[in-house]
Amino acid sequence: MNMETVLETKALILRPWTSEDIDQLVDGLNDVNVAEWLAFVPHPYARSDALKWIEHCQRLSPDDGAQGAYEFAIERKADRIVIGGVSLNSIDKERGSAGGGIWINAAYHRRGYGREAFGERIRFAFDTLRLRELHNGYFPGNEPSWDLQKRFGYKRTAEEPRRRRCLADGSWRDEILTSLSREDWIRN
Repeated sequence: MNMETVLETKALILRPWTSEDIDQLVDGLNDVNVAEWLAFVPHPYARSDALKWIEHCQRLSPDDGAQGAYEFAIERKADRIVIGGVSLNSIDKERGSAGGGIWINAAYHRRGYGREAFGERIRFAFDTLRLRELHNGYFPGNEPSWDLQKRFGYKRTAEEPRRRRCLADGSWRDEILTSLSREDWIRN
């Protein structure tokens, strides 16, 4: 990852993951109420899982062709605590598109941090990287995720849901796919 890329909002810093984040990463993701909505997060979430994730993030580069990525820790400015993560991945510069998502530690839900971090991720994708479209999704039942996406102008795609195995509980789920065009974001 480009270690220079740090984004700031009013209350948050979005920055690369470091080994100092392991305890806060485990604290946030070792909660089944968070992990059940994320396809690739096992439960329980152990220190070894956090270490693998951070090592993976440190090997990423936004310039890796069609698979470039930014994986940001979400840190509160007030106390320097990592409260979640937000990603911009599968960057395809030729098509002008990317995927990704967000998670917030349950102790920090309903405080506007998710909206603030997700909005900055979108701004960075469209204004800085000059992408044209973002792809996301959510599992049925995770209405807060869909509500967040709708706030920024996301629409459900006409495609069939994508079947994913949720590592937290082993179940197979249909992920509802969503997308946001740069034009819809500007209009919104």
